[in-house]
Amino acid sequence: MYLSRLRLQNFRNFDEQTLEFPPGGVAVIGDNGQGKTNLLEAIYYLEIFRSFRGAPDEQLVRFGEEFFRVEGRMRAADGTEREVAAAFERRRRKKKVTVGGAEPERLGDAIGGVGAVIFSPSDVEIVAGSPAGRRRFLDIVLSLAVPGYLAAVQRFRQVLFQRNALLRQGMQAALVAAWNEGLVSWGSRVVAARARWAAEVADSFAEHYARVSGGPRGVLAYDPSCTGWEGTADEPVEAIAEAFRRELERVAERETRRGMTLVGPHRDDLRFEMEREGAPPLDLRTYGSGGQQRTAAVALRMVEAETIRAVRGRDTVILLDDVFAELDPGRSLRIIEWIDGQEGGQVILTSPKPSDVEIHGGALPRWSMRDGRLAPL
Repeated sequence: MYLSRLRLQNFRNFDEQTLEFPPGGVAVIGDNGQGKTNLLEAIYYLEIFRSFRGAPDEQLVRFGEEFFRVEGRMRAADGTEREVAAAFERRRRKKKVTVGGAEPERLGDAIGGVGAVIFSPSDVEIVAGSPAGRRRFLDIVLSLAVPGYLAAVQRFRQVLFQRNALLRQGMQAALVAAWNEGLVSWGSRVVAARARWAAEVADSFAEHYARVSGGPRGVLAYDPSCTGWEGTADEPVEAIAEAFRRELERVAERETRRGMTLVGPHRDDLRFEMEREGAPPLDLRTYGSGGQQRTAAVALRMVEAETIRAVRGRDTVILLDDVFAELDPGRSLRIIEWIDGQEGGQVILTSPKPSDVEIHGGALPRWSMRDGRLAPL
């Protein structure tokens, strides 16, 4: 299945246009600031119904307009089609999503319809930035891949908000503790899914890191704030929940003093390291070079693509946002080899230079981008 048509109205710097994409994809060439990233953002919006750059919906509306709308048509090899659309009205702050012309009962039921994975230079912040960015990455991937995960993380956040409000207000310990079971019930499911995924993809991450770097293997591990359980991929949710309860009891006085919940998936992290012969692994967030951190970010997106492909049972739509700009030629070549080695799959890439589009042997059709308008080269 691939993206065959994209219709844009008032999205970022696009006014109104309809684009027809070939099954293999396209290479979009243009100077910086012309709207190349905006195009990929629009496509990926149909995957998770929010900006991959973290922008609120209000900022996605074209200047001077009151709404935006993005429509995508997915086509399978047998000719069957499915349409996904999303619109946002600025004045009423109302978002509407449809799949096949009908609104889903829950927004979470519609995510993942494109089957896209985006590679971006900003991905390095997942590795080098704050833990919040890594948790956001986990939540997006697992919401797309694990049934029930999105509902669990949403319920956990609701309970966390209420519990933190009581702590900030200095309410009695008994009132705060009344929210503990909800926090544990939903939080332990979130932790279990994260731990399971990290353990399952660890070997793949290590191999992708070594492939892209041309050297040592990488290490990906889940780092939960709640200790006292084994941390294995097959850990029962009940064991995590029991450890969670013990931790809440242990830190109860500290939480009262600080006015916040101190343990749970909202304080968990992912750990990225690089193996070293005869020495402990190198912590890439703290000590890794820019190239090593970018390599880890690319390897992470590769395992994400494999996860989505396995869950959806079809090729992923690979979106590449000028990813070769800050990589050396060797790393760039090995990424191209990985993409070319996939069994089919659509590739939509952006670059300011035609020399960066040698994917599929340079056979991708080339479009130019200027002031939000696309045209064949």
